[in-house]
Amino acid sequence: MDNNNNNNQIQNANENQNENEMKNLEKKVTKNLIKNYSNLLNGNSFKDFSIFVENKSNPFEIKVHKSILSSRSPFFNESLRQESLSISLNQFNKKEMESILNSISKQDFDKLKQFDFFPKSFLVDIQNKVIQDNQKEIENKEKENQQMKIEIEDKWKKEVENKNKEIENKEKENQQMKIEIEEKWKKEIEKMKPVFDEYEKEFEEIQKKLEPIKKNFPQFSETRIITEEEYVKKLQEWINDNDFFSKMKKGFSAKRDGFNSQNWHKAVDGKGKTLIIIKTKQNFIFGGFTQVGFKYVQSSGENSNDSNAFIFSLRNDKGDRIPAKFTYKQGRAIYSNLSYGPIFGSGYDFKLESNLQPGYSNFGYSYNPPNGITWNTDSGKSYLAGSYSSWEVDELESYFI
Repeated sequence: MDNNNNNNQIQNANENQNENEMKNLEKKVTKNLIKNYSNLLNGNSFKDFSIFVENKSNPFEIKVHKSILSSRSPFFNESLRQESLSISLNQFNKKEMESILNSISKQDFDKLKQFDFFPKSFLVDIQNKVIQDNQKEIENKEKENQQMKIEIEDKWKKEVENKNKEIENKEKENQQMKIEIEEKWKKEIEKMKPVFDEYEKEFEEIQKKLEPIKKNFPQFSETRIITEEEYVKKLQEWINDNDFFSKMKKGFSAKRDGFNSQNWHKAVDGKGKTLIIIKTKQNFIFGGFTQVGFKYVQSSGENSNDSNAFIFSLRNDKGDRIPAKFTYKQGRAIYSNLSYGPIFGSGYDFKLESNLQPGYSNFGYSYNPPNGITWNTDSGKSYLAGSYSSWEVDELESYFI
């Protein structure tokens, strides 16, 4: 038993000695490794990466080992995989960068916590610096925004003021223009008042003249041309057809239905007996009557032989010769064409164009003129309407059953 105990003691002593020797060796190796690592870290011979800090135009260069940085930090292990040989971090100064032995941006402050060799107090200082810098940046930005806001408000105030002034000036101009226009029209109205009074007086006189016509001849109650009872009696005498004269109605009025030849044809063509009365703006009144009426044709003209047709003059500048009736003599009594208004006579004793304005008045070819009036002379061209082609139609009325 004693021998066994001795042997165990000897064995344990040997194991303890070996363990101590290993620990001493490990310390020695670790010490040598730290020394070698420190020599490598502080030496410049094999440094393969540069960090530039401080001034942008003239930066300070810190040489470092890319392999050591990457082994010490997962952050740099990822960042330094690129092929570049340097990096610029001029937001840090030389002292800061030498303290942390690597580079980091303010925005990546949290990455510093990955470096276990940084003193906690240093991290706090860095954090405070970042916070201060950020706070200053925020304050500066707020000042800039406030200044910008003030400038924008001032600008808009000025623009609003200018716009208000512009509107006020425009309103003044419009008001002045309104006053000027009102004054102008007042003067114009005053100037035209005698004319209006004359028209009103004339209208009242016409209405008075029309009263017996409306009463005794209701077929002319809507006329704008026949204002003399004498004219009605003459038309009744010349037409000499009491049935037609008593039943006839105004089927077309240029002022009511439009100065258009197609409208006129649609109203009167195919109606048989038709009375045409024309008043010019020169105050001549004339017209025609046909027992066969007008035919509705598209383009080519059609003749109508009507030996009983006649034309008449109720008012012109030959006062001693009117009212007067002129019977058919030769050629075409009336002529129909959709492109023209009423046409009486082959030689255009009178003819109206498509807009029911004058084409010609050359009286005396197809109808018998009075003594001293000859077709195709000044007397024939001026008798019915005052001129050959310069007269204007004021109203055209057509009557039929």
